[in-house]
Amino acid sequence: MSARPSNVGIVAIEQIFPSQYVDQSELEAFDGVSAGKYTIGLGQSKMGFCSDREDINSLCLTVVSKLMQRNNISYKEIGRLEVGTETIIDKSKSVKTVLMQLFEESGNFDVEGVDTTNACYGGTSALFNAVSWVESSAWDGRYALVVCGDIAVYAKGNARPTGGAGAVAMLVGANAPLVIETSARATFMKHAYDFYKPNLSSEYPVVDGKLSVKCYLSALDNCYQLYCSKAEKHLNGNKINLEYFDAMIFHSPYCKLVQKSLARLMLNDFIRSPQDILAKYPGLQKFQGLDLENTYFDRDIEKEFMTCSKSAFEEKTLPSLLLAREVGNMYTPSLYGCLVSLLISKSAEQLAGKRIGLFSYGSGLASSMYSVKVAEDISERSSLRHIIANLAHISTQLKSRTCVSPSDFSSIMELREKNHHKAPYTPEGPIDTLFPGTWYLESIDELHRRVYKKAA
Repeated sequence: MSARPSNVGIVAIEQIFPSQYVDQSELEAFDGVSAGKYTIGLGQSKMGFCSDREDINSLCLTVVSKLMQRNNISYKEIGRLEVGTETIIDKSKSVKTVLMQLFEESGNFDVEGVDTTNACYGGTSALFNAVSWVESSAWDGRYALVVCGDIAVYAKGNARPTGGAGAVAMLVGANAPLVIETSARATFMKHAYDFYKPNLSSEYPVVDGKLSVKCYLSALDNCYQLYCSKAEKHLNGNKINLEYFDAMIFHSPYCKLVQKSLARLMLNDFIRSPQDILAKYPGLQKFQGLDLENTYFDRDIEKEFMTCSKSAFEEKTLPSLLLAREVGNMYTPSLYGCLVSLLISKSAEQLAGKRIGLFSYGSGLASSMYSVKVAEDISERSSLRHIIANLAHISTQLKSRTCVSPSDFSSIMELREKNHHKAPYTPEGPIDTLFPGTWYLESIDELHRRVYKKAA
């Protein structure tokens, strides 16, 4: 093609989550833990979960079909489709190939891409790949489609309240309302066993909670410092700090960690340019000369910087936590659920021209920080207004979910555990509780072949 694409980014976005949830305060009582451990300590309100009627394939089938329908996009217009997930139900066959059944009627089988896997980071890798394809000489003028989906479940115990489930689909193309800035993208990767899934016969991960927090914060430090360094070169040396971003969103294992992460960025700013921070918060003088490596679990530093960053958190990050708080950790879609939450929290006028910082983390570990620039155009026919309007259903759908008792939730988790990877298998969960238009698992035959149907 003669003309190269410009302003490549997210053209449309769709979010789905389970129709059932368990209340975290009720779960506290059921688990016999102190009141507030999940709701205040973790910052969680509700946790969405799937019955045995939904798996990673059905979640992705649902989110793709809804994105295409809501945005009136033909499957012929897709030239690349890549899935980011860590919910593996087959060691060979990709989720992307299952999604190709949606393309059959259109006759479009010329679609590049397969699955990308590394804990919660796979969706970001898929997004970067999609952007690179649109910007490359291989681009044929069609859209790229990125799908992030996961079911986060844990064995009984302290980690179970940090579960969740959901999927996000993003259409990537040129002249986007959400332009992905590529000039200052920063990545940090390192070998770690903080969270992993070595037992292929189980849905449950092995988690080292303390190490996981340390790895997350260390990755955040490194990505932020590198992002600032790259951005400052791009801006001819002008200083970059937290004020550079109009909004800052994070991968959210639980909401309290996100609040601590925003405070962590202020700590980084303080270490990089202490005088700038001390001018506003002179009480931080006692923390000069800190070594970041020794601060991960220092409660005094954490408390002080959370207090100082409280207004910045409420302005830049809190609006992005609706889905994280109400649905839980969705793994690969988590960061992009935060983006959806931010988009539905403000008007086009409030978002136009803003810069959104994004931090993506996946255990093991892989992480990146990058930024999105929102388009300036707020005319009635603008893509920005269109993308916001197409997310208007999210708040209503959250309120229409079914609340399930902790005891019933526990029984459903036991059913999933008992029948995980069983074949042949016919799911027992009800279909009438699913949202309209949801794809669900009808059966698994003796050869582990799965059949899906769509709820009316």
